[in-house]
Amino acid sequence: MKSSNVSLIEGDVRAHLIRLTVPMIWGILAMMSLNVVDTWFVAQLGKAELAAMSFTFPVIMVLISLGIGLMAGTSSVLARVIGKGDWQRVRRLTTDSAILAVIIAIVCTIVGLATIDPLFRLLGADDELLPLIREYMITWYVGFVFFLVPMAGVGAIRATGDARLQSGIMLVASLVNLILDPLLIFGLFGFPAMGIAGAALATVLARMVSMALGFYALHRVKDMMATTLPSPVMFWDSVKSIGHVAFPAAGTNVIIPLATGVVVAMIAGYGASAVAGYGAASRIESLALVVFFAMSSVIGPFVGQNLGAGRIDRIRLALIESTRLCLLLGAIAAIVIMLASRHLLGAFSDDLEVIEYGRLYLLIVAPAYGAAGIIMVVNATFNGVGRPGPAVVISTTRMFLVMVPLAWLGARIAGVGGVFAGLAVANMIAAGIAWLWFRRALRSMLPDV
Repeated sequence: MKSSNVSLIEGDVRAHLIRLTVPMIWGILAMMSLNVVDTWFVAQLGKAELAAMSFTFPVIMVLISLGIGLMAGTSSVLARVIGKGDWQRVRRLTTDSAILAVIIAIVCTIVGLATIDPLFRLLGADDELLPLIREYMITWYVGFVFFLVPMAGVGAIRATGDARLQSGIMLVASLVNLILDPLLIFGLFGFPAMGIAGAALATVLARMVSMALGFYALHRVKDMMATTLPSPVMFWDSVKSIGHVAFPAAGTNVIIPLATGVVVAMIAGYGASAVAGYGAASRIESLALVVFFAMSSVIGPFVGQNLGAGRIDRIRLALIESTRLCLLLGAIAAIVIMLASRHLLGAFSDDLEVIEYGRLYLLIVAPAYGAAGIIMVVNATFNGVGRPGPAVVISTTRMFLVMVPLAWLGARIAGVGGVFAGLAVANMIAAGIAWLWFRRALRSMLPDV
C-alpha cells in the first residue's frame, strides 16, 4: 500500500473523525453548491425554467442514488480488504467497480431517453414544462456515464481514508461547473446560449473532469488499478462482493427520491410557484445538511477498516461521537436557516409567492435536521460493516410507511404546510428507529454496551 493511503485502525477516534470530516465538508459543500449554482442560474431564465428543473430533481436523485450505492459498495468492501492488507484484491475490486459502473450507466441512459415524456407526465409536469424538461434531461442522460464512473472511483479513494484528495477532486469539478454555467446557459463570450440544456451540459463536462482526475489519482497516486481486464469469473466475483452492499445501498438511496417524487406530485397540486419554492428551498437545505453528508461519507470507511482489523471498540466510539455531533450541529443549522430563510430564497427568485412557499418549507422542516443527520450516519455505518439490510428497512419505513402517508394526511388537514410537516415528523420518527436499531447492533458486537 502506498504511503498516501491512510490507516484508520490506530490513533484517536475523535481526531480521525474530525480530520476526515472537515475536508469532506468543503468537498461536499462544493458539490452541493454546484447544484445550487445550477438552480440559481436557471432561475434567472424564469419561473417556468425553475419549475421544470425542480421536476427533474427526483429523477436525477434516483439515478445519482445508483452511483451512491455503487460508491458505498465499493468503499465498504475495499475498506474491509484494506483493513486486512490484501492489496492485490484491492486493485481488482477497484478496476471492476469502474467496469460495472460503465455497464449500469449505458443501460440507464437507454431506458431514460425512452421514458422522458411519460415519466414526467406521471410526476405532474404539464405541456408547457415538458419541452424544457426534455432539453435538460436528454443532455443529462447522454452524459450519465460521466456521473456514475467517477462515483465508483470516489468510493475507492474514500476507502483509503484520504479525505483531502477526494475533497480536492470535488472542488475542482465544482469550479469547472461554476465557470461553464453562465457561459453555456446565457451564451457569454461566444458560447451558444443553450438555456436550461446549458446547465445540464456544464454539469456533464464538470463530471468528465472529475473522472479524469479521479482515475489518474487511483492509478498514479494510489496504485489501486489493475493492469489487466478480469476474466468473467473474476468479474462476477467482484460484482458479488461490491453488490452485496452496493445494490441494497442503491435501493436505499433510490427509495428517497421515489418518495420525494410522490411528494413533488402532491406539491404540484398547489401550482408551479409551490414547486419552484420547494425546489429552491431544497437546494438551500442541501447546503445546511452538508456536514451530515460529510460525516456519513467518512464513518463508513472508518468502521469498515476497523471491522477488517477486528477493532469493534473503535466502531462503538465513532458512532457515539457522530450521533452527538448530529444533534448539536442540526440545532445550529436549523436556527441559522430559519433566521435567514427569506434572504436566502430571495437569491433564487424575486417572485414573492415562490419565496413564501420556500420559506414555509424551511421553517417547518429545519427543526428536524439533526434527526436527518442521525439517519444518514446510522445507515452509512450499517453499509460500512457490510450489513445493508437495516439501512434499507430504515429508509423504506421513513419514506413510504411514514413520510408519504403523513404528507398526504397533512395536505388534507393543512394544505401544503401539512405536506411539509409530514416530512419533518417522518425524519424524527425514522431517527428514533435508526437509533434503537443502532443500539441493538452495538449490543450484538459489544456485550457491555
